[in-house]
Amino acid sequence: MFKFVASALALAALAGSALAETHTITFDNRCGFGTPTLIQNGQVLSTGGAYTTNGPITAAIAYLQTGDCGFNGDNCLLVETTLVNPTSPGAGSSTDLSLIAPHAFSVTSGFGYYNGCDGAGANCDNANCPTAFRQPDDTQVQVQCESNDVNLAITFC
Repeated sequence: MFKFVASALALAALAGSALAETHTITFDNRCGFGTPTLIQNGQVLSTGGAYTTNGPITAAIAYLQTGDCGFNGDNCLLVETTLVNPTSPGAGSSTDLSLIAPHAFSVTSGFGYYNGCDGAGANCDNANCPTAFRQPDDTQVQVQCESNDVNLAITFC
């Protein structure tokens, strides 16, 4: 009986690890200045290096710190993201660019999903770009992804 229980527990542990959710956010800073910054819940997660999480990442923000940005990206173009494996249709990852005040255009910024939803993303290269939130109800600019374990590449300049 003990061997059966131990075997069942071992199989359950292996099955659980095989189903573990993981996401990576990478940066490509082509500007020659500034520090890519990734923040979640008031905590700096990355200042340019790839960030990997073994689970979802929700309500994270990223921007290129040029010296003019506030801690929450004030005065700069913001990338907002949630990367999560979908549990039902429409409940997956979502990423957008934001120019809602106090955010403002600072440098060309863009993002794209990879390891799922490849090619889906958005870019903003001027203060009038149509791919960024300007008002809280500009939800049409959100880029959704319904793939498990999707990753995100953020590019500046």
